[in-house]
Amino acid sequence: MSTNELASRTCQPLPAGARPLVGDALDGLAAQLDGWEVVEWERLRKTYRFADFAQALAFVVDVGRMADEQGHHPDVALGWGRATIELTTHDAGGLTENDFVVAAHTDAIAARHPVQAQ
Repeated sequence: MSTNELASRTCQPLPAGARPLVGDALDGLAAQLDGWEVVEWERLRKTYRFADFAQALAFVVDVGRMADEQGHHPDVALGWGRATIELTTHDAGGLTENDFVVAAHTDAIAARHPVQAQ
């Protein structure tokens, strides 16, 4: 599965007792994303840079709309010229495929915004 394939997917409801991804399953999905950091094996994080606050805010608004459509919501830190997106699946206690799907959708949104070099 590539980043484009991840971005074409939708988040799926988790079965009761779902467990977080580990090992090769986690590494394989992480390898498909560009610039995302796996933090303590339980969160994905990426910071996007913009020319000003208004552009960062517009990006965050678009990410929020997508997250509502997917039913999977990131933590967002917004500042002047930057937005940091952090993902985890609280019900599973770590990362699930849904986090990678939302990360790929977030990168697709960033491709439509004037993102500056990281």
